[in-house]
Amino acid sequence: MSQQMQGQPMIILGEDAQRMKDKSAQEHNIAAARAVAESVRSTLGPKGMDKMLVNSLGDIVVTNDGVTILDEMDIDNPTAEMVVEVAETQEDEAGDGTTTAVAIAGELLKNAEELLEQDIHPTAIMRGFDMASEKAREEVDNIAIDVDRDDEDILRKVAETSMTGKGAEQHKDVLAGLIVDAAQAVTVEADDGSVVVDLAFVDVETQTGRSAGESELLEGGVIDKDPVHEDMPTDFEDADVLLLDTALELDEAEVDTQVSVTDPSQLQTFLDQEEEELRAMVDKIVDLGADVVLCQKGIDDMVQHYLAKEGILAVRRVKKSDIEFLTEVIDGAVVSDLESATAADLGSASFRRDADAELFYIEGTGEVTHGVTLLLRGSTEHVVDELERGVEDALDVVTDTIISGQVLAGGGAPEVELASRLRDYADGVSGREQLAVESFADAIELVPRVLAENAGLDSIDALVDLRAAHEGGDQRAGLNVFTGDVEDTFETGVVEPAHVKRQAMSSATEAANLVLKIDDIISAGDLSTEGEDEGGAGGPGGGMGGMGGGMGGMM
Repeated sequence: MSQQMQGQPMIILGEDAQRMKDKSAQEHNIAAARAVAESVRSTLGPKGMDKMLVNSLGDIVVTNDGVTILDEMDIDNPTAEMVVEVAETQEDEAGDGTTTAVAIAGELLKNAEELLEQDIHPTAIMRGFDMASEKAREEVDNIAIDVDRDDEDILRKVAETSMTGKGAEQHKDVLAGLIVDAAQAVTVEADDGSVVVDLAFVDVETQTGRSAGESELLEGGVIDKDPVHEDMPTDFEDADVLLLDTALELDEAEVDTQVSVTDPSQLQTFLDQEEEELRAMVDKIVDLGADVVLCQKGIDDMVQHYLAKEGILAVRRVKKSDIEFLTEVIDGAVVSDLESATAADLGSASFRRDADAELFYIEGTGEVTHGVTLLLRGSTEHVVDELERGVEDALDVVTDTIISGQVLAGGGAPEVELASRLRDYADGVSGREQLAVESFADAIELVPRVLAENAGLDSIDALVDLRAAHEGGDQRAGLNVFTGDVEDTFETGVVEPAHVKRQAMSSATEAANLVLKIDDIISAGDLSTEGEDEGGAGGPGGGMGGMGGGMGGMM
């Protein structure tokens, strides 16, 4: 038996399993990760281009928001999906800078591949990247500009910088003011003296048919619904409001039921019983003292009629998210069982109906009310969707600035300054890690290079001019992508939160190291995250088949 085992290789994988090892695995993973990074590079900066993404149902998304592009793309490669997580992490932690983080991750892997070809071990490269990332984040603190959290001018510049190049750019001056006001409206000081900006109390709603310049910030909430009955009142100065997440209808039997009726009076008895139960619901609402009922589910026609007779406004099919938001606006509670409801569950608010916009404006009138609504308007659904993405990113970066009180000059200025400082730092690093630190410095200079490329400028000339300015001591020198000049971008209003840059460095490094650490890929089938694919995606020697097949359908 032992002789037989020595003469034949032991088979431990299924016949459909595939495996790649060492250099082949590294090349496959790096190629997949770089493909993701390169797919979003052209969207970076004020002059970045948009992507049109069409899913299998024919739904269209037009955007240059990095995390949206990667979410919508039909990616069918495990390594590529790991890089997509970089964008998701960046979005969750910083709210913006997703394209920057993914692009830097791709460039780190490109430079790492060159080091691997020089027989430098992945472990040494990863150590060098970690050292460089930690040093870069320290230097971000050193070059960051401390600002007053209440400085509306700086906050507006941060918002405008975030929106530049996106769908919100055309009306960014109006929107920036609304965004800053919204963030400040939900800013509170905690017991320990720290500042908290609770964006849960900022509701972003959209409406088509009007210009983005007509967007507005409202105290309270907005509901895009009609009254359930035309005879109901629509305006209240101080209404008692009942929030319901249960239907004002009779429960239907869970199984089909047949009832034999031998006399017409028996049928009438059934109908009268139903009417009595529905009337009892209305009587309960009247007894509570409610002037307005906002129901998450349906309302029976008979209930609608009785509520109208009682002069009570009712709205049905209100979104769950709107109901939850309104609990803070009106200081009320969501009622799940009408029978157990009390007057203490009611909130108080003023209601105003805008017939032209077909909206209810709801403003809390109680002592404890929170919440504002940013009502964004646009000409079409695609326009307003992209506007919403840009505004939400801007809200996040303004929040970061209010909390941290630190900003950076934009236009590639931080990357060039950090790269210069990292090269100086690399001189004191021993071993092969020094080469990895230098590669990290080269990688982050991708940002100004891509900014120049996307603006139709010569990236080499732009980078040379930027390096010269920084060597001369101007650490705020960035690229004006509209003129091609190198200038103090902080003074010209291109301002970014320091937290976004720190997080981008961290996310990109972790993603690159995660990919570099893999030297063996074992797959039960093809190298795909969705099983068999018609194009024969993945597999040894298949290169980017899985990635190409997935992205090809979207890009």
